[in-house]
Amino acid sequence: MTTPPAARYIGRMRFVSLLAVACLGLSACASSSFTTEVKGESTVPAGPPGVDTPLNGLPAISSFAGMDFDKNQDFKNQGIHKGEVTSVKVESLTLKVLSPNDQDLRFLDSVEFYARAGDREARIAARQDVSALDLRPPNPVLSLRVDNVELQPFVSAPSMSIIIRGRGIMPAREVRLQAVVKLQVETGLL
Repeated sequence: MTTPPAARYIGRMRFVSLLAVACLGLSACASSSFTTEVKGESTVPAGPPGVDTPLNGLPAISSFAGMDFDKNQDFKNQGIHKGEVTSVKVESLTLKVLSPNDQDLRFLDSVEFYARAGDREARIAARQDVSALDLRPPNPVLSLRVDNVELQPFVSAPSMSIIIRGRGIMPAREVRLQAVVKLQVETGLL
């Protein structure tokens, strides 16, 4: 017994329709990604003249304290709330001398950045032997080595901070630094 042409046509159309619905359903659940950037500044005080004074820490970056990513402009532009984020990773982290523009980074031996939310903390980037890198003025930029850390739990927390730690010798002059953290954000939404 052969199937009439009209029945074969209807059967194919049902299959095509079912396939189209399945594809639409899968694409609605596909992930979407975007990059966001957070910037902040810190000023390292000058050491006493003529004395090599150990630098046992770097001043906090105030704009990196208590960040709420629901207030982040890139999240707003994407129409995303931090609770919808499925993954966040550091794409890059740089530290730049803003002033004086003829200052190098030889006063730093090591620098590390940490993400913190509540009592949870994870290192996100670091660089050792900074003074040996010979980063010269004007306005040298240090690229840190990024750790492969999942930051989704930090970003979706009520607030997140990025902490800077470093060691070296206090500079002869006050040095203003800028940190730029680029984050790759993924969501389960299109």
